[in-house]
Amino acid sequence: MMKPRILCVDDEPMNLSLLEAMLVPRGFELLMASNGPDALDNIERELVDVVLLDVMMPGMDGFEVCRRIKNDERYRHIPVVMITAYAARENRIRGIEAGAEDFISKPFDSAEVLARIGMLLKVKALDDQLYSAYHNITSLTNFGEQLFTGFDPFHFDFMTSISDIVRQIIAVSPEMIENPERILVGLGSESEGYTGYLFGYDAGTLAMTPLPAFIVHHLNTLVAGGTGFVWLNQADLQEQHRELLSILNEHVTTVSNLICHQSSQITLCALNYGRRVTLYDAEVLNSVVAQSLFLKSLSHQVQETEDAFAYTVHALARASEINDEDTGNHILRVGEYSALLARQLGMPEQFVALIRHQSIMHDVGKIHLSPEILKKPAPLTPEEFDLVKQHTTLGAAIIGDHVRLTLARSIALTHHERYDGSGYPFGLAGERIPIEGRILNLADQYDALRNKRCYKAAFNHDTTFRILTEGDGRTIPQHFDPRVLAAFREIHGRFAEIFAETV
Repeated sequence: MMKPRILCVDDEPMNLSLLEAMLVPRGFELLMASNGPDALDNIERELVDVVLLDVMMPGMDGFEVCRRIKNDERYRHIPVVMITAYAARENRIRGIEAGAEDFISKPFDSAEVLARIGMLLKVKALDDQLYSAYHNITSLTNFGEQLFTGFDPFHFDFMTSISDIVRQIIAVSPEMIENPERILVGLGSESEGYTGYLFGYDAGTLAMTPLPAFIVHHLNTLVAGGTGFVWLNQADLQEQHRELLSILNEHVTTVSNLICHQSSQITLCALNYGRRVTLYDAEVLNSVVAQSLFLKSLSHQVQETEDAFAYTVHALARASEINDEDTGNHILRVGEYSALLARQLGMPEQFVALIRHQSIMHDVGKIHLSPEILKKPAPLTPEEFDLVKQHTTLGAAIIGDHVRLTLARSIALTHHERYDGSGYPFGLAGERIPIEGRILNLADQYDALRNKRCYKAAFNHDTTFRILTEGDGRTIPQHFDPRVLAAFREIHGRFAEIFAETV
């Protein structure tokens, strides 16, 4: 804990010596200045708690020094005591106008000086707490906004979030007395075992050092059965927790105070604030950790919901194959082909992920078709083919209008549309076909050619590539978007690999 630091400003060396003899034995640290410019230089370079300022000095007098201190946003909170040999009313008025908090008359009275300094230190401590509270509230608000703005439930990493918390609250330098010098983080449980890390700045870089698991265990014992957090100053540690203090001093760092938060998921202990810690500090730390725990819980819930959604989509897609020959991994391969083409076309990664996942529902409308039609070994009659065509509109009806399935519905409806307008169900042509439909048209056709049907044999990759890019009379290149076909030409080897891996 830092000693209170007093800046004594007087052009008389004897007066400075008197103040030194009076204050140093009482536990104060003194800075000396013999003129106004030196005093202002000291305030810029050092942390100062109180200024004892002589009024009558050559050059820049005490009133001007006081005005400059109080006009600077960085230093106006430092109490200034003006020392004067004059008790004249006008001097006190000038001092008040300059911003001085108090006055002491020469010759010094030791008891008076100590009493006034003690009172001003208490006022400054309260002022510092108020400033710290404002700073913490502002920081918490900004930190919370950053957490939620950048929150991605599918890529949330709890340890990264904890590291962000550490950077938010740890002291970068010893002068940051409102912040802890070290932060200890513990993960795990007593049954599964603990993992501990110590964070601290070393030469301007935040370092993370592994710690023995038993330290986390001792900290958890400290908090167990309480509110979930505890704050302890030096006297508390020495009187009530000597064993813990000894362990921390030996294995972590010399401890002057600490705040410890403990839950089932994390232990976070902030060590060595540059001042006494209070309940308020403990609640601030608790609030910061709670934000991260909330996001972890939210991320887990979102991922569980997403997993359930994905399972439902897959189950519905699998159901569409029950009456068809396309059992096995056809729907999964079409998803992978579509994702390959989308990425090759330069589509955003979010679109790539969506088309991979939702394209598997492209044939869901086949649930309504008769197995006799789907597995018929002979060519279909015109009436039967008209029924088959309906699987596109039936699929769109099954999927419905939910916003999460907008792409799936579009795919089901348009994956048999052809770029030259000869497809179904609407005979759309060119750019009127959504890009997802144009991608699926080629991906689905590739896999259909590679698979055996009751009315045809399976084709190898080279034959399929030739049919799609050159045509065979039934399938021609004009059926496909030229850009999609060009992308297929560039990456067709990956299509062959995916088919070989999943057949």
